[in-house]
Amino acid sequence: MCGIVGAAASRDVVPFLVDGLKRLEYRGYDSAGIAVVAGEDVRRVRRTGRVSELEAAAAAEGLHAPLGIGHTRWATHGGVTESNAHPHISVGELALVHNGIIENHEQQRQRLQALGYAFESQTDTEVVAHLIHHYRAQGASLLGALQRAVKELHGAYALAVIDRRDPGVLVAARMGCPLLVGLGEGENFVASDVSAIVSATRRVIYLEEGDTAQVTRDAVQVYDAGDAPVVREVHVSDVSLASLELGPYRHFMQKEIHEQPRALGDTLEGIVDAGGFDPALFGKDAAEVLADVESVQILACGTSYYAGLVARYWIEAIAGLPCAVDIASEYRYRPVAATARQLVVTISQSGETLDTLEALKYAGSLGLVRTLAICNVPESAIPRASRLVFYTRAGAEIGVASTKAFTTQLVALFALTCVLARLRGRIDAAQEAAYLDELRHLPGSVQHALNLEPQIALWAEQFAPRQHALFLGRGMHYPIALEGALKLKEISYIHAEGYPAGELKHGPLALVDEQMPVVVIAPNDALLEKVKSNIQEVRARGGQMYVFADADSHFGPSEQVQVIRTPRHVGTLSPIVHAIPVQLLAYHVALARGTDVDKPRNLAKSVTVE
Repeated sequence: MCGIVGAAASRDVVPFLVDGLKRLEYRGYDSAGIAVVAGEDVRRVRRTGRVSELEAAAAAEGLHAPLGIGHTRWATHGGVTESNAHPHISVGELALVHNGIIENHEQQRQRLQALGYAFESQTDTEVVAHLIHHYRAQGASLLGALQRAVKELHGAYALAVIDRRDPGVLVAARMGCPLLVGLGEGENFVASDVSAIVSATRRVIYLEEGDTAQVTRDAVQVYDAGDAPVVREVHVSDVSLASLELGPYRHFMQKEIHEQPRALGDTLEGIVDAGGFDPALFGKDAAEVLADVESVQILACGTSYYAGLVARYWIEAIAGLPCAVDIASEYRYRPVAATARQLVVTISQSGETLDTLEALKYAGSLGLVRTLAICNVPESAIPRASRLVFYTRAGAEIGVASTKAFTTQLVALFALTCVLARLRGRIDAAQEAAYLDELRHLPGSVQHALNLEPQIALWAEQFAPRQHALFLGRGMHYPIALEGALKLKEISYIHAEGYPAGELKHGPLALVDEQMPVVVIAPNDALLEKVKSNIQEVRARGGQMYVFADADSHFGPSEQVQVIRTPRHVGTLSPIVHAIPVQLLAYHVALARGTDVDKPRNLAKSVTVE
C-alpha cells in the first residue's frame, strides 16, 4: 500500500523522484522520504505528512544527485514518525525502501542485533537494510547481497536499494508486491506503479514473482528466482500524463465520477464491436473454459466485493448458475468445498490486491483451474495468474474511493453473465440483442444521472452535520446500498451501514430517529412496492428519508421524504446507474465536511498487505 520510485540517470533525479512520489501519494501518505547517492555519501530527507512537505525539505537541504530512491508510506509496523519513514539506512552506507510486510522480521531483528546492528525504527523494513548490509560486509556485491537476503525473508515485498559504494547502481526485488522497471534514454527507473515514471518513459518491464534486477543509467538486467539472468517482455503502457492530471476538477474523485460515461463506453467497445456476447471477450480459449461451467465463485474485497454481489443476482437469474461471492480475505482461510467445474472469478481494480491474489492461489491449490480475472491494470499479478482476463479500460483511478472502476467492473460482470447464458442456451438471439441495446444506452443514462449533481449537493448540506446514516436497497440494489454506505464512511467519516430494506424490522429500525438520515435506493422494479412499505416503517419512527427513485416510478416527495429522480428505469443494468448518485452524495458530503476527499485518513488505494 506504499509507493516506490527510483532512478539512475546522468541528470539530477531529485525533482523526478519528488514528482513520482506526488503521483504515488494515493498509495500511501503517512510519510515520505528520499535517499540519494551524492558523491561518496548517502543523503536522506524524510518527513511525516504529505509529499509537499518533503519537497520543501529537500529543496532547503539542496539535495541533488544522479541516483536515488523515494517512498510514500502507509504505516503497518510502527507509528507515523520520521524515524519510521522510509528510506532506511544501514551503517550510513546503504539505503532501502520497501513495500509489503516481512513476517519473520522479529527473528531477523534478534539475529542482527546479536551481530551488532543497532535499530532506529519500529519497522520490519529496517531488518532488510541491515541484512543486505551484513552480506555486503562478507564481500557480496550489492546485487548478490540482495539476492542472498531475500531468500531469508518470509512475507511480501518490493524493494529498491542503493549503496554509496556503488554510486551508479540501483537494485530491486519483488515478491507479492508490484514492482516494475522503466526503460528510458540514457536513464532507467524502478517504480511500484507506472504513473510514477510516465513523465520520463512508457516502456516498462513488469517484474515477476521472485525476480531481482540491477539497474544503471545504461542497462537493466533481470534475474529470476533462481538468480539466473532472464529476459522479460517490454510493454508500452497506455497511461498518459493527461489521465493523471486534475484538469478542471477539484478532486480526482470528482473527475473520475464524471469520467464514467467515457470509461463505460471504452469498456463496452469490444462487446459492441463483437456484435454479441462472444466468449472470446474473455480470452482465446474462453469458449472451452466456460462451456461446461456448473457454478461460479466470485472473490474480491471492498467495492469489488459489492460488484460481485450485484453479479450474483445476474448470474443466477440470467445464466441459471449457482453463484457464491466471498470476501477474499475470508475465503483464503476457510475450508472450501470445491467442485471441478466451478469458475473462479477474481475482481480487483489494481490487480495486486494481496488477499484476492492469495485467495486465487488457494483456489488453484484446490484444483480449480477455470479462473477469470476482471481488472483495470494490464500485466498486474492477478491477471497473470489467471487463465482468462477481462480488462475494464476505466483508465487511471487515483482517488482512493473507487468509482469508475466499480461501474466498469459491473459491465464486465454483466457481459460474463450473458456469455454464460448464451453458452447454456438461456438467452436467444432476440434477448441477446435487447441486452446489447441496453448496454449501448448505458453511458447516456449515466450522464443523465450525473446531471443530478446540483440537487445531490443540496442534500449533502443536510447530511454534513450527521454522524450516522442508513442506506437501504432491495434485490440487486441492496449491494448499491452497501456501496453507498462504504463511500460515505470512506471519505466523510460518517458512520454508515447498508441493509436490505426488508431487514429494517429485524434490528436496524431501533436506530432510526430524526437524527438518522436514511438513504433509499428505490428503482421502478418488481420490488418497488415492498420498498415503499419499508419507507413507511422509517417514516412512522420520525426518520428523515432521502430517496433515489426512477423518473417513471410515480414516487413523490412528502413530509419526511425527499426524492431525487434518476433517469427512467433501465432494467437489468439499473444498479450501474444508481451507483452514480450515491457516489455524488458521498463526494459532496465530504466536501461540506472539509475532509480530504482523495486521500482519506488511514486508507490507501492499492491494498498489497494483509
